Amino acid sequence: MKEHGRKVIATNRKARHNYTILETYEAGVALVGTEVKSLREGKASLVDAFATIDDGEVWLRGLHIPEYGHGTWTNHAPRRSRKLLLHRREIDKLTGKIKESSQTLVPLSMYFSDGKVKVELALAKGKQEYDKRRDLARRTAEREVTRELGRRVKGMRG
Repeated sequence: MKEHGRKVIATNRKARHNYTILETYEAGVALVGTEVKSLREGKASLVDAFATIDDGEVWLRGLHIPEYGHGTWTNHAPRRSRKLLLHRREIDKLTGKIKESSQTLVPLSMYFSDGKVKVELALAKGKQEYDKRRDLARRTAEREVTRELGRRVKGMRG
């Protein structure tokens, strides 16, 4: 039976905290069989993952996919580099942007899309410490405003 829709395997929660996201791309991932089986069990970690462009190919490094429990000698290495599949024009565009400024490629999430493993890749710029504090303060203020509006609406009804 064919899968439909999008099933998230792993997300990189710190990426949006540590980086300003400029653009996002969807990339396929070249995997071996035991990696896919391990991912179907929902096991993966994007914590230390990042992407690099070497010789016109995009590689995902630092992604941890644990060995498949029922695998034999054919099991994969958990932290091996995995090739990302993008169109040539996207790779060329990314190469230009990374070379011209201090931008980096960060994986935001990994998911199954219609049975195929995909990675949401972001072109991002690192945040300074004061940017992180300002974003945290802004989110806290927005949360307080929403909470107060909710209280007022409930108070008017009751």
